[in-house]
Amino acid sequence: MTANRSTHIRLTSHPEPGTATSRFPVKWDAATIEERGPVVGATTTPLDRNVIGAYGGAYSLYRALAVSARAMNPSARPDLTNTYPTAEIGPYPQWSTPGKIVSLDPWGHRVARDFSREIAEGVDIRPTIAVTKARLNLPEITAAMAARRLAPDGRILHASGDISVTKIAVDSVWWLPGVAERFGTSENELRRTLFEQTGGMFTELVTRPDMKVFLPPIGSMTAYVIGDVADLANPKKRLACRVHDECNGSDVFGSDICTCRPYLTHGIEEATIEAQRGGVGLIVYNRKEGRALGEVTKFLVYNARKRQEGGDSAATYFERTECVAGVQDARFQQLMPDILHWLGVTKIDRLMSMSNMKYDAMVQSGIEIGERVPIPPELIPQDASVEMEAKKAAGYYAPEGAPGDNALKATVGRGLDKF
Repeated sequence: MTANRSTHIRLTSHPEPGTATSRFPVKWDAATIEERGPVVGATTTPLDRNVIGAYGGAYSLYRALAVSARAMNPSARPDLTNTYPTAEIGPYPQWSTPGKIVSLDPWGHRVARDFSREIAEGVDIRPTIAVTKARLNLPEITAAMAARRLAPDGRILHASGDISVTKIAVDSVWWLPGVAERFGTSENELRRTLFEQTGGMFTELVTRPDMKVFLPPIGSMTAYVIGDVADLANPKKRLACRVHDECNGSDVFGSDICTCRPYLTHGIEEATIEAQRGGVGLIVYNRKEGRALGEVTKFLVYNARKRQEGGDSAATYFERTECVAGVQDARFQQLMPDILHWLGVTKIDRLMSMSNMKYDAMVQSGIEIGERVPIPPELIPQDASVEMEAKKAAGYYAPEGAPGDNALKATVGRGLDKF
């Protein structure tokens, strides 16, 4: 397709007279979608835009490349026919509770339905959440079936080893005042820092205070629900959950330097068992590669750790990371519970994580945690022993349980007080 070069895209770094307020103001914590209004981030209707950034997260840049290569018409709009969610989600009280959800749009999966009139009138409003059905198939699940830890039931787990799931993709949508509050800073300071540390990529962060919503060009998150999605919000149903941060080397390619894939597949196994027992399982997968420092940084740290005098050791594990990256962890678990609140979760009966930072973030946001399930020792690769000992010493991993806030306070001397 030849790109249409006649589109009227204009710079919006400074509001024109009379246009500083969009005709679609965003009232973030409103109880209804009519009050809240749409999130409009498409460049095809620039006068209607009420956000900083563009739809699609990291893919917005690839879309720009497609337009630049004349492979895509910049005026193209999605046809949302039959794209509606395969499961009903919400609304839940958390959606309109101030401060509960600040990093995703809780109404983002209902766009085609809730704003059908506006879309028909020409406003380019797009979903930021998609919900579909799928099946998972992992060799570890087949192995668990062979070892008789799992048995097919024909509904959740099939004889082929497939697991039936509801799969949910979520793009980040940041409500800047709420994100600033989560991190204990002012909105002005947050906006200025985001602007400066991205090399001035988003001018409107500092010139458009009327725009309070930011669509950051970062990776999305995915939730895999095993069982009935509605049961996630039912406190009478038991919930087994694993919140996992991306590790491409382990999750996809099976690298044995860490426990990421073993813990992920263990979480899926436990979530499957819970669903078969009449409860529900949940896996949340966040695109935060290398503790959100990226694979390049992670591989550089691997080299630095293994080439230091005396070899790799737990004592210098995080120190070498900080030397290379300037910080030991940039995952910022403060935003992590938002997807749980969006799904209506109020309690987790079995949490497949011994991370005190994840635990504290959930509990401090109002989610009740029951049992915390460590990774079975036999699943820890030999080369990952250094990582495990380092995490235990730094409070990342607490095999004896959750000391709560004290775990974070104890890490101040190690540079982890921000996380």
